[in-house]
Amino acid sequence: MAYAAATPTTDDTALKSSALPPAEFDLAVEGMTCASCVGRVEKALKRVPGVTDAAVNLATERAHVTGHGIDAETLVAAVDRTGFHASPIVEDQTALAGSAAADEAAVRQRRELVKLLIAAALSLPLVVGMIGDLVGLHVMPPGWLQLALATPVQFWLGWRFYVAAFKAVRAGAGNMDLLVAIGTSAAWGLSTYLLLTAHPGHTPHLYYEASAVLITFILLGKWLESRAKGQTATAIRALMDLRPDKARVRRDGVEREIAVERVRVGDIVVVRPGERIPVDGKVVEGAGSVDESMLTGESLPVEKAEGGRVTGGSINVDGLLTVETLAVGHETMLARIVRMVEGAQASKAPIQRTVDKVSAVFVPVVLVIAALTFIGWWAVGGDLEAAILTAVSVLVIACPCALGLATPTAIMVGTGQAARYGILIKDAEALERAYAVTSVAFDKTGTLTEGKPRVTDLIAAPGFAEGDLLRLTASLQQGSEHPLAQAVRAHAATRGIESSRLDGFKSLVGRGISGIVDGRSLLLGARRLMAENGLSDGALETRGKELESQGRTVSWLAETGPDARVLGLVAFGDTVKQRAREAVAGLHARGIEAVMVTGDSAGAANAVAQELGIDRVFAEVLPGDKADIVARLKAEGKVVAMVGDGINDAPALAAADVGIAMATGTDVAMHTAGITLMRGDPVLVSGALDVSRRTYAKIRQGLFWAFAYNTIGIPLAVFGYLSPILAGAAMALSSVSVVANALTLRGWKPGK
Repeated sequence: MAYAAATPTTDDTALKSSALPPAEFDLAVEGMTCASCVGRVEKALKRVPGVTDAAVNLATERAHVTGHGIDAETLVAAVDRTGFHASPIVEDQTALAGSAAADEAAVRQRRELVKLLIAAALSLPLVVGMIGDLVGLHVMPPGWLQLALATPVQFWLGWRFYVAAFKAVRAGAGNMDLLVAIGTSAAWGLSTYLLLTAHPGHTPHLYYEASAVLITFILLGKWLESRAKGQTATAIRALMDLRPDKARVRRDGVEREIAVERVRVGDIVVVRPGERIPVDGKVVEGAGSVDESMLTGESLPVEKAEGGRVTGGSINVDGLLTVETLAVGHETMLARIVRMVEGAQASKAPIQRTVDKVSAVFVPVVLVIAALTFIGWWAVGGDLEAAILTAVSVLVIACPCALGLATPTAIMVGTGQAARYGILIKDAEALERAYAVTSVAFDKTGTLTEGKPRVTDLIAAPGFAEGDLLRLTASLQQGSEHPLAQAVRAHAATRGIESSRLDGFKSLVGRGISGIVDGRSLLLGARRLMAENGLSDGALETRGKELESQGRTVSWLAETGPDARVLGLVAFGDTVKQRAREAVAGLHARGIEAVMVTGDSAGAANAVAQELGIDRVFAEVLPGDKADIVARLKAEGKVVAMVGDGINDAPALAAADVGIAMATGTDVAMHTAGITLMRGDPVLVSGALDVSRRTYAKIRQGLFWAFAYNTIGIPLAVFGYLSPILAGAAMALSSVSVVANALTLRGWKPGK
């Protein structure tokens, strides 16, 4: 029977497309002024076919888009249709783009300052006249001069508001610019009407100062805001500046200086004392100390010798180092750190999504309130001028700039400052969850302890030699990279014992290993592995329990088959990290429970827990069951952070509310975790939770003040207690105060 090939359907194609990993794009978006603008761009991006999520950040002026079957050109076109300008950000040129963006921002700030000074100069005579009227001095310029001074401010310096307002209306939305354009135009238009219809020889009361000073205040607020926003990106710029432009490469025995972009993997790079290391690599010649403080937050230089790993961006303090290049460009640790910090700063916290929903309806509601205010004042008092000015005050005080800035500015400063001390927060969601953590679960080895065990005891069974016990154990472990295996091989090497051939090696996950050495079938592992195979030795059992009660980790060697028996045990000791006790105490000071989850024996785990003050211990846990322990803690109503560094910790890191990985561990753990600690210092765990709490507090404070300005200001404006000028000053102050409050996070450091 013949079969016809099936033609793929649209559903089949969509299914295959959705099975692929989503594409991710970052766009630079220009022209956004408030939270309403953010919502408009997000809606446009989410309407593009294939887009699964889009997050737009007002503070960084960036959009992060994920989806299937999407491309940058389509996304840029979607943003452009909303009236804003977008351009794709290329990952390989992150440092270059960041430097160019910083230069462009500086030029833009200078341009904004010039416009602000011109607006202030034109508005000053009007302000002087207004103040003079208040104290009984009539120094207000003549009406036609007022018109001449206010008109350039309104239609030249304030033209940006008209352009942005028109684009918003064309897109069927409202924003801050629409409120400003309507409000200031109403004040200017009323004044011009009164001036043109005035009786000859009579100068009516005009309101040009309201429109001109309003625009000047808004320009002042924007300039101060842009300066403050520039300061929030200092951490990113500092990281980008770490990479040197040149590298001294040795090729064919000749040293030459080339652009760092031309260095290839495998190249030999020579780094002299005092120079920055340009690449990630391995030391092949020389030795010296390296300052890695800008990457890890560790103030003391780290000694590097032949075989040691070095990271691009760190400083060679002394000694001449010859380095084999292992990673260049966007694959280096520095580039990964920059991407992670940028990703966190560009991401959107869950609380911000709620704010965006409020902002989406905020401007239309304000327009309705302003209209009702105008109608009410005109109907009740019959005073058209008062009705217009009161409505203008409502429009201006309600501008939602601060709402859009409260969350992203705090996140930018918090994540940037954390990165300075070696705490990398992957995204805003991880930061927001971390502030609520009530229980921290630690893996023991490599997290609370150094993870560099050493052999402390070799106890052979009666009739079996200690040397043979060590030789068989080392031979059986020659195929393993486990820290205990490395400790056994190192101990055998120091005693001059050579390993025998290993056959049939098999890993028994969470229990041990098996293999054949010298024709003998062997098992090596934990006590439960012996029990599973019906093997025991009373005298060794007693000795093993004594060692475990002293905090030792014990592995058992046994022979299987016709002559099955326990051959002996090997005990290991590991050193508790220097600041582990301080880390646990720091958690307790914040009311957070400390938990240990480990595959070690109960005796070894309890000994470490008692030394450090750990609250609860889960010992002899299989790697696959660590996630179950996390789930159990969460079922108790706790918000759980899991701290680990190994591949076997990855499921638990993913299952926790917040995963915290040590960068000294595996890449798998780092990719799974929401927070990465760039050095293996457990004190950074409490530091990560502390910076998240402080950042979240700044977010809530910023949102409180943003809402408070509007909640208090709008009723005051409705009832005529706020003039347009005071409303403009209050609106500008709200944005600046929110950003300035977030900038106080720049003083944070771990343990402060």
